[in-house]
Amino acid sequence: MDRPGDYVPDTTEAITRVEDLPPPHLEHRSRNFRRRKCPRCGRSAPRCNQGQRVLHDLSNVRTGRPIDIVITYSKHRCPDCRRCFNADMVDLALPKCHYTHRVQQTAVRLVVEDGLPYRSASWHLWRDHRVFVPWATIQNWVEAGGEKGGRSDRGRLPRPRPGELQRLHRRR
Repeated sequence: MDRPGDYVPDTTEAITRVEDLPPPHLEHRSRNFRRRKCPRCGRSAPRCNQGQRVLHDLSNVRTGRPIDIVITYSKHRCPDCRRCFNADMVDLALPKCHYTHRVQQTAVRLVVEDGLPYRSASWHLWRDHRVFVPWATIQNWVEAGGEKGGRSDRGRLPRPRPGELQRLHRRR
């Protein structure tokens, strides 16, 4: 059994092809709801579809495999304002991001607090946490410096752009 401080060789050190890396361990989570409250008007909206999203999360060296979180989420459409929206997943990751908040925070901490260069931080994340993050992605996270991580304005919703057709909802 390995003890703290023991040298354990990296099993992925000589691998040069992505196909030869160990397959990720999949964790399945559900954000699939039958009804959700509309963020715009507050009315209950039924589920109209489902989707899946894969997020990369921190792992450990003992397993030797990365962790991917597969989230099944519901898509809803409000009957009053006809807006489509997904079940909320902001607690796990930012919208359109492939990595969890834990990965982002660890990567930024490695660069800002520990003073590692971006490439070294990328290698550190793979070596110690079995998550591959390109160094340019880490650079974008560090240089954003809170732009995405700031307080979100939940009261503000996207509005139609000029020139879009405005439909009026008529009750039958």
